[in-house]
Amino acid sequence: MARRRLGFWRRFAIALVKPPMWVWTRRTWAGMEHVPTSGGVIIVPNHISHADPLVVGHYINDTGRWPQFLGKASIFRVPVVGYILLRCRQIPVERGTVDAARSLETLISAVKDGGAVVIYPEGTTTREPDLWPMRGKTGAARLALATGAPVVPITHWGAQKLFDPRNAKLSLRPRIPVSVVAGPPVDLSRWAGAAPTKQVLDEMTNEIMLRLRDQLAEIRGGTPPPIWAPNGPRRAVDESAHRDGDAA
Repeated sequence: MARRRLGFWRRFAIALVKPPMWVWTRRTWAGMEHVPTSGGVIIVPNHISHADPLVVGHYINDTGRWPQFLGKASIFRVPVVGYILLRCRQIPVERGTVDAARSLETLISAVKDGGAVVIYPEGTTTREPDLWPMRGKTGAARLALATGAPVVPITHWGAQKLFDPRNAKLSLRPRIPVSVVAGPPVDLSRWAGAAPTKQVLDEMTNEIMLRLRDQLAEIRGGTPPPIWAPNGPRRAVDESAHRDGDAA
């Protein structure tokens, strides 16, 4: 693997985060070959804990890429913290219609500049009671349509034992097992060049979430449930396109 030129602040972040993670977690990494070694890529992880950005970031850094996470713009306005985040090439995202459009342009630039942009398609930690993926938001699909970059799914399990969002329980015991797996890029080719209509974005997002769900089932075992809607009853999304794509 080629040596990366990280600069002071990114090396500082690695020195700050990785040593505690080596002690705190016992890691099982798989599928690293699916993360491109160079060029723009959109990485979509499932989101089960406030601790999992540390786990996912550790994994992506071990693939040789520098993860660029999205964060609320308000965090970047915190003295010192915001400065460090910006120096480490993290990406502030504004809320609201006009600001969201501006944020999308920032993400497009980051991907076209060759960045490994990390988007949690659920937008927040899952509300599904057993921590399966819930219905996603369309940001990753919008970015994929705008850039044509590969969308690489990363699934993980174990970060909820570091911090469980269901009961706000933090565990500091050492060597908590965590598993992270990257899969092949999600096949979104059937939507290439399509206009970003609500139907197209919803279909692409469903495809991403179904891949994450199925990939997570390979780690957890068992039969995964239908995708969960956070503000309504559990119901299945239309999986016909997903099954047709698998059969192709």
